Formats: sequence, C-alpha cells, structure tokens
Amino acid sequence: SFDWNHGTFLGTVCSSETTAAAEGKRGGLRNDPFAMKPFCGYNIGDYFQHWISLGQKHGSKGNLPRIFYTNWFRKNEAGKFIWPGFGENSRVLRWIFDRADGVDNAEETAIGALFGYLKTICTCSLGSFCLICSLGYVPTVESMDISSLSLSNEEMKELLKVDRERWLEEVLFLGVVFFSS
Repeated sequence: SFDWNHGTFLGTVCSSETTAAAEGKRGGLRNDPFAMKPFCGYNIGDYFQHWISLGQKHGSKGNLPRIFYTNWFRKNEAGKFIWPGFGENSRVLRWIFDRADGVDNAEETAIGALFGYLKTICTCSLGSFCLICSLGYVPTVESMDISSLSLSNEEMKELLKVDRERWLEEVLFLGVVFFSS
C-alpha cells in the first residue's frame, strides 16, 4: 500500500471465496472486508475505524508495519493455480522484506495510472473516493526469484497483472458497498 490509510482501505475491499465458515454458496466470491466477515462479532464500520484510529495514534511515530496485499490464488485459463504456494510463498516474503528495506523492486499498478480517468468517468458522485482506488505496487517480474520453479516469465506477468477493466467495474461496485444506505 502507499500508506496506512491506503492499506486499511485495501483491507476493506478484500474479497474471498466462501468456505464452510461463511454463509452462502461455498466457493462463490464475495466482498469480505479484511477476510473477517464470518468472524467479526461487532459492527464492521467500528472495525474499520479501529484500524484507521490505530494509524492516527501511531503513524507519526513511524512504527507501523508496511501493508502488503497478496493473492496467492490466481488461476490460469485452465483453472489451475499459477503460483505453487506452500514453501514457495517465502519467495514473495523475500520481495516484501526487500521492499520494506527500501529496495526499488516494484512498479505502480496499471490502475494507479487511472486516477484522472476514473475521476472523469465516475458518475456515482464519489469524488475523491475514486482518487484512492489504486492498488499500489506490484513486484517487477525480474525482482521475483523464480529459479528452480516451473514458472515462465509469461506466467509471472499474468500473476502480477492488474486487469484495468475489471478494477473499473470494482470501483463502481465499491461505491455501492460504501455509499449506499
């Protein structure tokens, strides 16, 4: 994320597949803030406020952790997981540690370049909401250690790709989620 509030926002827009712990059709994708919907026993708005307040209280001290948003479950056109998972997740953690140490190993997502565009096409009266919808940064293909994995550069590009059209749709959906009564 760009900062603590942006990371909190990303947590609020998280989606996940339903499991036995959640209501609804198992395996369906749904909005699931912080992946906590089935477990949050109080007002979810209060839960969001807790994280924002934490940033306000401790942010100026520079001791808040960096926030990274991952999707370990991207699938290819055949419906198979692209990333091998399990112990190989440590490769992504290596990238995160390098990033936190100041290594320039990322590029801004394609949706981040759409700030002005979103503001001009947004018809949902969200105003500045559309200016904070960027996902942040993704690793460069070269910055990920994929040695000894059977992943091609094309598969890595697919893993790191941000679908602009899908995110434009998501922004409009989020306007309904956050601003409808």
